[in-house]
Amino acid sequence: MTSEADEPRRELFLRDGLEAADVVRVHRAALRVLRDSIETAHVDAYSDIAWPREVAPAYEQVLSMAANEVAKGVRSAKGDPGVGIDVDVRDDTQFDVLLALAPYTIHAEAWRRGREIFSASDTGTALWIAVTAEQEVRLIARLDALGVPHTAFTTQPRRRRSLFARWSRHQIA
Repeated sequence: MTSEADEPRRELFLRDGLEAADVVRVHRAALRVLRDSIETAHVDAYSDIAWPREVAPAYEQVLSMAANEVAKGVRSAKGDPGVGIDVDVRDDTQFDVLLALAPYTIHAEAWRRGREIFSASDTGTALWIAVTAEQEVRLIARLDALGVPHTAFTTQPRRRRSLFARWSRHQIA
């Protein structure tokens, strides 16, 4: 029998053009499907937009988690208190914090056996996951149940236009 660590993983990328509410649902569905695989996770307590009111308690909680890390000596008091805050996904309260903040943060990540399997960034606009075949089936079923379009993910990363390309296109128009 092959363990999950040995199974091939397929890379999926968030597709552009989803409704904001669907973007949040996709982030959270991906984390729920990957939860049992995650060994370590981190989240930044920063967003490029104001934190939505409904995630304010999670934001306060993550800052408290960072302060606890400093008090325990696991985090330097000199470092940025809002970057790379450890999340124990086995703890329901901490996992709920990750679920709440991941769609809005500038960066969240999760790892298994030294391999990244979840990366959310750019305040919800960038999401990349690496899933096993079984996890992909569960993810699609979860998205179906939530009414999220099947086209939420693609196997091709987004191509970002350079700032110059966007500027020059705008200047020509």
